[in-house]
Amino acid sequence: MHPDYFAFYDLPEGFLPDEKALKTKYYALSRQYHPDFHATAAPEEQQRVLELSTTNTNAYRTLSNFDLRLQYILQRHGLLEEGKQELPADFLMEVMELNEQLMELEFEPDPAVAAQVTVEVERLENELETDIRPVLESYPKLPAEQRPAALQQARTYYLKRRYLLRIRESLAKFATRS
Repeated sequence: MHPDYFAFYDLPEGFLPDEKALKTKYYALSRQYHPDFHATAAPEEQQRVLELSTTNTNAYRTLSNFDLRLQYILQRHGLLEEGKQELPADFLMEVMELNEQLMELEFEPDPAVAAQVTVEVERLENELETDIRPVLESYPKLPAEQRPAALQQARTYYLKRRYLLRIRESLAKFATRS
């Protein structure tokens, strides 16, 4: 099980934490757990401080990055288990056409088609962001019984986003080729 980085920073679990509070906490703990301040401590204490210092670094690295934070929260709730990555059918239908256009681009590079696919991917990404924003913003204030539904929405968003990222990566390859 992953350590609870939110508890470590004394922050409520949330997809959009207060970035300033996060940074302040990180720097405060970096000073507190700096090895130089514990050089004369007993070896067990030095080890404990080292572990806390490592946790602090990992916590900050994870929570200060939107993608890692999203992934971290979903993993903590057991929502990213392998083999459970199914996406909604309507989304798959929408991106199926994009994938077909990508396949055609493999055989026949065409800047106009690539540009069209790019525009379509951006449209889907913007739609995705607009839809999920209120869910991510309201999450920390939700009563416990409403959280699972919000987490499912966040999971779907995460998976769709990764999917669109793969399409973008394929597009980038064509851009360098043509």
